[in-house]
Amino acid sequence: MTQSQNLQEWEQRRSEAANLYKRGQHHEYLALLKQNLTLAQNIPDRLREGNTFNDMGLAHIQCWQPLQALECFRQALTIAQELKNSRGEAITLSNIGSAYSQLGKLQQAGEHFNRALPIFRRLGDWQGEAATLNDIALVYTRLGEPKRSLLLYHQILPIRRQLGDRPGEATTLNNIGFTYITLGKLSQAMECFQQALLSQQIAANRQGEATALSNIASVYRDLGQPNQALLLYHQVLLTQRELGDHLGQANTLDNIGCTYGVLNQTQQALEFYSAALQIQQKVGDRLGRINTLLNVGSTYASLNQKARARLFFSQAQRLVEQISHPLLAERVQNLINEL
Repeated sequence: MTQSQNLQEWEQRRSEAANLYKRGQHHEYLALLKQNLTLAQNIPDRLREGNTFNDMGLAHIQCWQPLQALECFRQALTIAQELKNSRGEAITLSNIGSAYSQLGKLQQAGEHFNRALPIFRRLGDWQGEAATLNDIALVYTRLGEPKRSLLLYHQILPIRRQLGDRPGEATTLNNIGFTYITLGKLSQAMECFQQALLSQQIAANRQGEATALSNIASVYRDLGQPNQALLLYHQVLLTQRELGDHLGQANTLDNIGCTYGVLNQTQQALEFYSAALQIQQKVGDRLGRINTLLNVGSTYASLNQKARARLFFSQAQRLVEQISHPLLAERVQNLINEL
């Protein structure tokens, strides 16, 4: 096979892998990328090798394997620095920050994001700058500093608008909304989610529109209007089914279950949780499955059915052990201890 044919095959595989990633088939995506890595090394093509290491790291992130992700990103960083590829270096530093964030090592995450930021600015890469500012804001949120997050989001918003990036603008508005919820400012949160909805409608982004509607529904639930929330969640669910968005469906089914729980309609809540669990198992969404298992366990605990509650909490605990998530492990253990 000629070098030109090898390069063409690499590009084709990467395109196929990208489609698997969009469909949430991260394990299949990773398997295809490993083939691409061997191909890039055999050509040899250091730039494509570095790109593949980055792609593999992102797959490990999605599979909740941050240590394996770090190994891949470090290989990618070495290649980017060797090739003096500034943009590749900035992207990889940001990816390393994401891996540290998943590990709960927020200081190291922030350090790498802050190393990436000036490179993006020097390159005039506004998208990269906005994405990195967003990552830093998320770190502040997890550190319990929502006001610092808000300051950064308000820096990101005009960049998104200047770029005409409607989906990015909507994402930032959603993040501002979530931060207002953390601060207990539900009316401001609702306003942001409604602006996000408008941005997604203008962009004709139906998946983004469903996300914004789901966020609005969650505010209604928090405001003590669960019936209004249910109407929106069912609307969201219809859209997600039309789009074939399985992860989104599972999340919405879980939200509907929670809302029926607020209404003290436990049988309906359990039915929707069960539907969510089936999808999460099918698509390999371990994090979502853990969350729903905890919701089911908490429902049984509220009914004083401690044995059944313990059964679901224990299932969640076994899954948490597979993904090495200390904060989640602590939460599960606390729920078990409270029984």
